[in-house]
Amino acid sequence: MRAFLRDFSRRRPRWGWRRAFTEARRSGWPEVNRKRIHRLWREEGLRVPYRKRKKPLRGIGKAMGPFCPLHPNVVWALDFQFDQTSDGRMLKLLNVIDEKSRECLAIEVARTIDADGVVAVLERLARERGAPRYVRFDHGPEFIAHAVADWCRFNGTDTAFIDPGSPPLSGQWILGRMTRAA
Repeated sequence: MRAFLRDFSRRRPRWGWRRAFTEARRSGWPEVNRKRIHRLWREEGLRVPYRKRKKPLRGIGKAMGPFCPLHPNVVWALDFQFDQTSDGRMLKLLNVIDEKSRECLAIEVARTIDADGVVAVLERLARERGAPRYVRFDHGPEFIAHAVADWCRFNGTDTAFIDPGSPPLSGQWILGRMTRAA
């Protein structure tokens, strides 16, 4: 039985002990039960290897070093902060900052802010000040959503993504238009 399990694991590395049990029954081992197969599988040190998770590509463009805009209203930086009320309920704050003037353009506070909420804030600011040339943010789900991508495309705004794991001001940027994943 041990030789059968080793051979099965070599032939089918992505299959585990449960499928080995089914194959053992089909191959003429009707007297074995699941517990014995599982015990022998562990004693032999057989394992299904973990799959490496692929990180999705979210920004398209070329990597650049940090850049400083020459005029106000060229680059807006967006980010979320989280806080808690005294009763323990969460608050989500969307901060929008002009990178040249360091002026805080908006602080939107709500219990939840999704991509549509981000678009509503950007639309309101674009009506007041005009759309920026770039918006800069991380790869959060609210920022990579189709609603934000559509707003950027319709307003002629490019996106500057922050590389994952790098702080906003010292990391590299990825410039390019947000596109929908096929």
